[in-house]
Amino acid sequence: MTELHEVQITEEKPLLLPPSQPVPGKKHSVETPYGLVAFTVHGTPKPKRPAILTYHDVGLNHQSCFEPLFRFEDMQEIVKNFVVVHVDAPGMEEGAPLFPLGYQYPSLDQLADMIPCILQYLKFTSIIGIGVGAGAYILARYSLSHPDTVEGLVLINIDPNAKGWMDWAAHKLSGLTSSIPEMILAHLFSQEELSGCTELVQQYREALVGAPNLSNIQLYWSSYNTRRDLNFERGGDVTLKCPVMLVVGDQAPHEDAVVECNSKLDPTQTSFLKMADSGGQPQLTQPGKLTEAFKYFVQGMGYMASSCMTRLSRSRTASLSSAASGDGSQSRSRTLSQNSESGSPQQPPRPAPGSGAHTMEVSC
Repeated sequence: MTELHEVQITEEKPLLLPPSQPVPGKKHSVETPYGLVAFTVHGTPKPKRPAILTYHDVGLNHQSCFEPLFRFEDMQEIVKNFVVVHVDAPGMEEGAPLFPLGYQYPSLDQLADMIPCILQYLKFTSIIGIGVGAGAYILARYSLSHPDTVEGLVLINIDPNAKGWMDWAAHKLSGLTSSIPEMILAHLFSQEELSGCTELVQQYREALVGAPNLSNIQLYWSSYNTRRDLNFERGGDVTLKCPVMLVVGDQAPHEDAVVECNSKLDPTQTSFLKMADSGGQPQLTQPGKLTEAFKYFVQGMGYMASSCMTRLSRSRTASLSSAASGDGSQSRSRTLSQNSESGSPQQPPRPAPGSGAHTMEVSC
């Protein structure tokens, strides 16, 4: 009998990285009329599907703003269906050089005007945008200028209004008594989180105080505080044409601004999600709830079928279906199952004019 020898085979390239080691994205930068902009691409383009494009808030970059959300396990079931582009505002990316003294940082409008250069470079034709704070404003401004390229927007902590005189005076006064990091922390987190000095607040305070590009961050902060009014008007010409999901934490610093924004947008296109126990940064503190809401938002655009639902939602939908009437159950099944892989979305039916449709408001 032939003698058997044990042979050890070493795999040169593991097929899958452990969950603790997310697949690294490919970094790019492109020159625009307003300077260089860096962005990171995860995944490959899917035929006839938009890219998910994110834009972060002041004091953050794409990692510190979105990593907990996009590393969340159930989020992987969503993003595998799309290519993801994380944009860093100029000078905010890791290892960014400091801008010279007197450098004229782009306005938020000009930052929005950089996005077409990114899409042209990548040869992408449409996006689903996810923005936080200043990033939400930038994506909304971009959508107003390029509505045909935006299929949906998730706007977290958006303030569409310019600062009034009282806000301007209060900002100047706080600048005399507070440091830049403390002012930005008050923009990012709720008063309850700040007074409680939570672990998250402490982590981000240390990151801001020790940031090697703090002078760059201050320029982005200044541009945010000198933003123009978006002038949204319900029923008017200046509005967002695509489906929009507005998100804010309960008692977050921008709660009133998001509520006001909700009142100015088309109620048949807008959903409003107020998240309890999430503080000022729901994408950091409640990634699970936000993932589930985003999944329903994308499904409403026709891009994901029930087979792509998260485990939590499959369980919840099964419970709802068993309790619902036969007609309602069948209707829900049709809505979630349409267009699994065709790419081209089937839009869900919209309420007829005058039908009394209201903005969907959800607290969770």
